[in-house]
Formats: sequence, C-alpha cells, structure tokens
Amino acid sequence: MHVSALELGGGPDGVLLAHEQGYSICSFLGIGEELASRGYHVMIPEYRNHGASEEVSDNEHIARDARAALAELKRQGAQRVFLGGASCGGTTAAVAGAEGRLPVVGLLIMSSPARCGGDGVAAVRTIDAPSMFIVSPGDMNGAVEKQVRELYVASASKDKKLVIDRSGFHGTDMISRGPQGAALHDRVIRFVESAYARRR
Repeated sequence: MHVSALELGGGPDGVLLAHEQGYSICSFLGIGEELASRGYHVMIPEYRNHGASEEVSDNEHIARDARAALAELKRQGAQRVFLGGASCGGTTAAVAGAEGRLPVVGLLIMSSPARCGGDGVAAVRTIDAPSMFIVSPGDMNGAVEKQVRELYVASASKDKKLVIDRSGFHGTDMISRGPQGAALHDRVIRFVESAYARRR
C-alpha cells in the first residue's frame, strides 16, 4: 500500500496542499514551490488512483490519504500546519486536520463540497484558525457555490473570508486558467503568510 507525495522545503511550519480528484500534485506545484522558497515545509499528497499512488478498488475514503500526508509532515519535523485544498482535496484536508494531529494555523478551501471523504461541515466547526473560502458562482451553475457557502457559514473561525472568483473555473483552475489567476495565486500566498504571522 503506498501513497505518493511531493515534499518541498522543511522546518516546523507545515503546509498541506491537497489536489482535487482527477488532478495530481501538479495542480498545487506553483504555490507549493513558492511557499517552500519562503521557508515553509510543504506536503502535496497524491490520492490513491492518481499519479504515482497505488490503484485501489475503493476510493471512497480519500481523507485517509490526507491523514497520511499530515502524519508524514509531523514525522519530518512539522510542528503546526496550514491546511489547503481544492474540491474534495479541501474537504479532506479539513477533515484530516480537524482530528488534531498537528495544530492548525489556517485553512484554505477552494470549490470544495461540504461532504467528501468525510463531513467537512463538522470539521470546519472545530477549526477556529483564519480561513479562506474561494469559489466561482459559475461553477456547476451555482451548485459548488452553495456547498462552499455552507462550509463558510459553519466555520468556527472569527477571521474568515469568502472570496468570489468570476472565472467560472473549478478548484486550482481558477488560478491556472482564470483571468485573475495570478492575483489569486498571490492572495493565497499572502493568506498563508498572514495566518502564520499570527502564531509568531
């Protein structure tokens, strides 16, 4: 049994970046490389049935792969973590992070369903760290926005932001393909840094 992951950087300040289903570690590579260059310890897992990870018949419990990535971050010296993910990756990052393996300093949700690989609503109710929720109203004719808004409303964070992207794209495609992608990329980087700045 194996799950592949890309580890970038090192040190106590961890960042988990979880891709959407049907994608790979490449979807978060640009953000991951920039964060690593700024001193963060980045882990980008690849779900089973994706990329170099093993193929399995049952992929209904994808949060286990996020749990494995968090465990590896901790084993490699991370003492706290910023959780981030796109689509189901965001949901599973929140679900795994809420279980307390590492202290959570921040949360990034991009186009994530309220439930995927676990109950994202229950998870965000336990995460009071700064949180950013990004969604495009045009994604699946508003269905995705409804899910992200459910997570946003449920969030326990007193410092939470709902960012509306008008591109119509889903997940990291808002960054890689959207007309405001570069600005959104920079905003995500700034948000991670601001979340960690509050802990110093």
